Amino acid sequence: MIAVFALVAFIAVIIVWNAVVGRNIGEAMTLGLLVICGFAFFTDLGEGGIWAAIWTSVSDALTEEIMFAALAFVFVSYLLERTPVLEHLVDVLNSLLGRFRGGHLYTTTIAGAIFGAIAHIGAAITAAVGSITIPWMKRSGVKPEIAATVASGLAGFGVSFPFSGTMFILVGGLVAQGAMESNDIVMPLFFAGLWALVYRIIVAFWLVRKYKIPAVPAADRKPVAESFRNGWTTILLIVPILVPLLLSFGPVAAAIGDFTGITSELKPGKELSDGTVLDPTPFAMSDVVSLLTWIPVLMLVFVIILGRKSLPRTIRGWWKLVEGSAPSFGVIGITIFAAFSAANLLAEMGLADELEGLLSLLAVPKWIMVIAIGAIIILIAVPLTASATMAAIGPVAVMTLASVGVPVPVAAAAALIFASTEGASPPSGAPIYVAAGIAEVDPGRMFVPLLKYYCVPLLVVGALIALQILPV
Repeated sequence: MIAVFALVAFIAVIIVWNAVVGRNIGEAMTLGLLVICGFAFFTDLGEGGIWAAIWTSVSDALTEEIMFAALAFVFVSYLLERTPVLEHLVDVLNSLLGRFRGGHLYTTTIAGAIFGAIAHIGAAITAAVGSITIPWMKRSGVKPEIAATVASGLAGFGVSFPFSGTMFILVGGLVAQGAMESNDIVMPLFFAGLWALVYRIIVAFWLVRKYKIPAVPAADRKPVAESFRNGWTTILLIVPILVPLLLSFGPVAAAIGDFTGITSELKPGKELSDGTVLDPTPFAMSDVVSLLTWIPVLMLVFVIILGRKSLPRTIRGWWKLVEGSAPSFGVIGITIFAAFSAANLLAEMGLADELEGLLSLLAVPKWIMVIAIGAIIILIAVPLTASATMAAIGPVAVMTLASVGVPVPVAAAAALIFASTEGASPPSGAPIYVAAGIAEVDPGRMFVPLLKYYCVPLLVVGALIALQILPV
């Protein structure tokens, strides 16, 4: 049971160093990895021994495709925050939705989902969207604590959609265990994110009726023609996501696969359009068009094009811009590297077999296990960030759900929905204080609404996804 003890020590070190000592997650993850290395000395690692196992774990982590994707999305988010792209998007949404009762809340919710699907940083989502929409909501008579609650509740969108750093941390651990392929989570998490969006729209609808929130005053919204003239290009941000998805899944991918012979259907003697006869091939279009490579690359290109007027025009200016992004790269890079290395080393130590033996002793209904795992993730996400939570217990939580019959990609999507409550989990969620500062309200007045409208209901949403009642 050495691997299990190593896992427990790993989780404890992360929680203590990050939540109690107050140091950053990169340091906590590095210490956790060193602790696992210490436990590895007491494990029989076969030919090559401990040093070979550690080297293999580290080198595999450094060469993971997920590392590139995660760092690329960090830079995309950094650039996006420095352009007016989001502001134009909010103007377009406000012109369309502001004329309805409670239009501010709907604009805030949908803008948060779109920005979250691109930026993935909870506090940044709340700050970027809330700084625009919270003053609007207050001027329309929305109570400050409610306006701040809605803005804080947006933070979870950064985890609820692909391709967040938190997702990469979780998937890296599962890929290291051979539980799933990296692309397997994309579609389940996308639909899980849509369910999270549907729930938040329902919350907005309820709040509009409960507090009798009026439509946005004409002075606070631009005419539709003007907002579209200035911001229609923001719609193009869907292209970098849509094109790789179409080339990887669905009828377009199937047609291209049939033409080229790259198909997941193993058909001996398959004849191509040029008359070539192929042997069965194990490759699918999703193996050829890597979502983890092409989506961040295309997203970076489109953000640079759309925000070009606000970005540097000289080599010196770009150098300074890249320098400014270094702290973000440092923390997320070290975190993901340490998470992958730890997962690889725990796999070498036989964690999967040890956990399987422990889980075989449990005999509880699936729905109880799902709720219990969801509650544990949410509780751990109170002192930690979602990334730290998934690094600490994500793969274990997913494999526990898998042990009661939940498909691994579905379990992973549900785990991320549970972890997405970190931004709305009082008292330590950073987005809570960001929103409170913008709204000029005592954060304590937001705690009960956040628990009532976001934390507990999102536990239910995640559980329904894991139980496959809400299809993903």
